[in-house]
Amino acid sequence: MSDQQDPWRQGAGKNASGKKRRPADQFAAPKYRGVKQKPIQSSVPKPKLKGGATAAPKPPKAAPENLPIVPLDNSAAVEIKGKPNISGGLIPTAAPDFRSGFISIVGRPNVGKSTLMNYLVGQKIAITSPVAQTTRNRLQGILTTPQAQIIFVDTPGIHKPHHELGKVLVQNARVAINSVDVVLFVVDATSPAGKGDLFVADLVAKSSRPVILGINKIDQLSESGRKAAEVKSSYEAIAAEHGWDVVKFSALTGEGLGTLQDQLVSKLEPGPYYYPPDLVTDQPERFIMGELIREQVLLHTREEVPHSVAIAIDKVEEDEHITRILATVNVERTSQKGILIGKGGSMMKAISTAAREQMQKLVAGQVYLEIFVRVQSRWRQSRTRLAEFGYKVEQ
Repeated sequence: MSDQQDPWRQGAGKNASGKKRRPADQFAAPKYRGVKQKPIQSSVPKPKLKGGATAAPKPPKAAPENLPIVPLDNSAAVEIKGKPNISGGLIPTAAPDFRSGFISIVGRPNVGKSTLMNYLVGQKIAITSPVAQTTRNRLQGILTTPQAQIIFVDTPGIHKPHHELGKVLVQNARVAINSVDVVLFVVDATSPAGKGDLFVADLVAKSSRPVILGINKIDQLSESGRKAAEVKSSYEAIAAEHGWDVVKFSALTGEGLGTLQDQLVSKLEPGPYYYPPDLVTDQPERFIMGELIREQVLLHTREEVPHSVAIAIDKVEEDEHITRILATVNVERTSQKGILIGKGGSMMKAISTAAREQMQKLVAGQVYLEIFVRVQSRWRQSRTRLAEFGYKVEQ
């Protein structure tokens, strides 16, 4: 790509000696310049995200009054009494019987917590992959129906930590158990309760919050058979010991999630709207952009690379035609950098292409993405580096 075509270097020219001069705002970055690709146009409407800069909206067309609110998990309109007090994204006044609250989703790594939250809020806001410990940050997803507003808190999987990053993730998951109104303890229906589940159950039991034991992935297990009976009895024994309700569901197919949602709402107290009804997450777009890049790293690489990666979004520029994003992928070793770039840049090209496609759905428009790879030795062991990359112990 020539300098005239490169969106980050527009305005670059030549000095008196005939050499190209650097524009004043050019980034100081590693020699690897990333992958430059022609963006595509997306017709998907942009979701409402906190802190995301968007172009000025067009004036809405006149609409009939007394429109019903349609819950995110149901395409059928639900009749409500009176017109909701919503104006320009402001928080409306809740009815006396309106329920609201925070629900933490906890469990071992890879039991489907992020997939569950994405399905419930009706929007992909948390990345997913087969790699354990995919979730690193405490992420909130917001589901608003005419009856309730539920703020789901997706937490990192609780595991035995082996470095400072792991300690931070587990500590934040423990904090989430005691700082919400209801705890949803998710387990995997494809295997009986093990030591990890019992450890999480003990942590949850120490909380004074109402608890629901959710058995996920029932689509992968037949209702009959020896293994199904073993799984059922192992988890029901845990629930009976602590007096917890049990709900079986599939976060992949949606089976049983209607029952789960009803059970969760019944555990909440009457309360106000905490967020505007059309908001689906409290995280800014920059955070989600970084997560979309990390998701593709998880899906395209193996061995130690996925766990050694931290993403930094260095710059985002938006205009009415395109969103330009400059990002850095931080790794711990030079060998990992080589794996990420790949032969002739092939691996980074695949990661960039897939991440850019996801970002275009996020911003509902064209995206220009440029990614650098940088080595930050032993960043997972450094509290300073962890804080720089957004991993810090929550209070």
